[in-house]
Amino acid sequence: MAQKDLKSAYIRPRRKKNAEPIKVLFNPAEYSIEQGNTFQSTSLPGLSSPVMQFVTGNADTLTMELYFDTYAKSSRHDSSVKQREDVRKYTSQIANLMEIDPDLHAPPVCEFTWGPPMGTPKGFQFVGIIERVTQKFTYFLDDGTPVRATLNVTFKEYKTVQDQLEQIPLKSPDRTKRRVLKEGDSLWFFANEEYNDPALWRVIADRNLIENPRIVAPGTELELPPLL
Repeated sequence: MAQKDLKSAYIRPRRKKNAEPIKVLFNPAEYSIEQGNTFQSTSLPGLSSPVMQFVTGNADTLTMELYFDTYAKSSRHDSSVKQREDVRKYTSQIANLMEIDPDLHAPPVCEFTWGPPMGTPKGFQFVGIIERVTQKFTYFLDDGTPVRATLNVTFKEYKTVQDQLEQIPLKSPDRTKRRVLKEGDSLWFFANEEYNDPALWRVIADRNLIENPRIVAPGTELELPPLL
C-alpha cells in the first residue's frame, strides 16, 4: 500500500488469500467503543445483599458510521449522469464481509485500520468480526440508482485463546496468609477477597478445622491456604 494511502481508513479480511483492503470513501467522523464485564450474584447466609463475583469479560464492540458519496465523487470529473457510479459498488464490499466464506466456513475476521499499519503504536486498529451492517441510501439518480449512502457498522472484538492467555495478568495466591476475623467478617468474605470466589470458604474452614462458619468468634486468627 502506498504511503499516501496510510492515513485513510480501510477494512481488510484476515487469513484470506489475496484479500485486498477495502478503503472507505470518507473516514468516519467519530466511532465508539463499548466495553463490559459479566458478574454473577451469589446469595450467602447472613448477608443482606448478594456477593458479586466476576465471571468473564465481554468482547469490546466498535461502532461507527461510514459515509459514501459517488455523486460528488463523479461530478468532479464528469457531469454526465451516466458516468456516476452506483454507490452499492462500495457499500456491498463491506456488507459482504458478513457472509460465510467457503474456505473459512465462517465470516472472515477483519482488521479496521485508520492510520499506520497493524502493529504500530500510532493510529487506530481493531480486530473483530462484523456483527451488524445497516445500509441507508439517501440520494438517487432519476433511474433510482443510489449514489449516496450511510452505513452503520458494528464490529465485535475477536481474540484467540492464545491472545487472551498472554494478556491476562493473573496473580494466584502462592503462600499461606493469616487474617484476624473482625466483627462483621465472614469466611466467605475472606474467600472472595483471596480467591475471587466466596464459595471457596470451605477451603478456609477445612484448614482451620471449623465446622460451623457462622459461629466463629471475632478475634479468631485464620489461615488462608494457597489453592493447589
